[in-house]
Amino acid sequence: MKKSVLTRYRVMAYVTGVLLVLLTLGVIAKYILDVNGAADFTRVIGIAHGWLYVIYLVFAFDLGSKAKWPVGKQLWVLLAGTIPTAAFFVERKVTHELQSKIAEDAPAVAKA
Repeated sequence: MKKSVLTRYRVMAYVTGVLLVLLTLGVIAKYILDVNGAADFTRVIGIAHGWLYVIYLVFAFDLGSKAKWPVGKQLWVLLAGTIPTAAFFVERKVTHELQSKIAEDAPAVAKA
């Protein structure tokens, strides 16, 4: 597995996680605090999160298929983008697990 597969998953996990936290704060501001302008903020962030979550799903599925994960683990990683802050924790765990696998798969460099 290439390191780029993990890198693009990590980027999308952070982007999706940040947008979901912003969306959660926007919903709280809109419905609980009744803040002016929160409806527009929530609409824009919600649309952005929705489209970028689809990209996150594609990258996470690609990573899981190349890492040969079982279905349960694959589903947990895919759903992490829907639970506020879960994407951060799942990304950290997945990265820690796969970095050693990527290091093993990397070809050894010969010394001159």
